[in-house]
Amino acid sequence: MIVFVKLLLAHLFGDFLLQPTSWVLDKEKKKHRSVYLYLHTFLHFILAWVLVGEIAFGWYALALAVTHGFIDFLKLHFQTQKTKRTWFSVDQILHLIVIVAITLIYNNTPIDNTAFNNSFWIVFTGIILLTKPTSIIIKNIISIWTPENKTKDDSLQNAGNYIGILERLFVFCFILTGHFEAIGFLLAAKSIFRFGDLKEAKDRKLTEYVLIGTLLSFGIALLIGLLTQMCLGFSS
Repeated sequence: MIVFVKLLLAHLFGDFLLQPTSWVLDKEKKKHRSVYLYLHTFLHFILAWVLVGEIAFGWYALALAVTHGFIDFLKLHFQTQKTKRTWFSVDQILHLIVIVAITLIYNNTPIDNTAFNNSFWIVFTGIILLTKPTSIIIKNIISIWTPENKTKDDSLQNAGNYIGILERLFVFCFILTGHFEAIGFLLAAKSIFRFGDLKEAKDRKLTEYVLIGTLLSFGIALLIGLLTQMCLGFSS
């Protein structure tokens, strides 16, 4: 299981945290002629090999990276502006299938397999997943409902994104520490401040849009927190 966790962490870093928007745009424009497609593939190779921490895993990391690059190649060539959201989901599902397959094929025992070491990687992966990767996933899900007419926005730049990340991390910590009641207080506090402004704006579509995003954010945080708690129980 810990190999899967480390490979998932490598995927989150390679596909979300360490891939600038400029890389994505260049790949979409130039497709297989973009140097960033190959740099992105090489980055996944390095991340997978380093995080697993086994010399013998090198060939598996190479197979994982090449497969990742091929899946990205297919997505770049077949997606259109209308199907971009669908291909994002297909792309991520295929990457997860490959990660699971590599994990099952790789039978070598990690050097450091202590309960503390496993717990660190499990919790750290959960934290990383709830930051930028989840923000992108939620944005992709609710993009179909993005309000066309946006009113004047006086909020801080990217404030909504950072608020979402912070609330998910709080929920994650509350679950791991067993303080489920605090999640209700957090949701209520956000509702008071956020939905008060939306009520004054008198924009029903925008209110529903924000509500869907909020519930998705809390729901994913709850799911990841519970899965992490379960994995910690298995690793102890």
